Amino acid sequence: MADIKFEIKETIGTISESAKGWTKELNLISWNGKVPKYDLRDWAPEHEKMGKGFTLTAEELKELRDLLNKVEL
Repeated sequence: MADIKFEIKETIGTISESAKGWTKELNLISWNGKVPKYDLRDWAPEHEKMGKGFTLTAEELKELRDLLNKVEL
């Protein structure tokens, strides 16, 4: 498997933290030198390992925000 290179351009925030110290974070990340996208995934402490996640463009993030604003909790 090829190495995946990433650079966290901006940390938006942490949603939760597990008992083992992993955090679910929303960050702006450049993957393999490409244009940064918003990224939601689990990270080990110090960001040495990552879990599965997903990326969104700014427009997709706006659409998700609008959808979440409609959710009644």
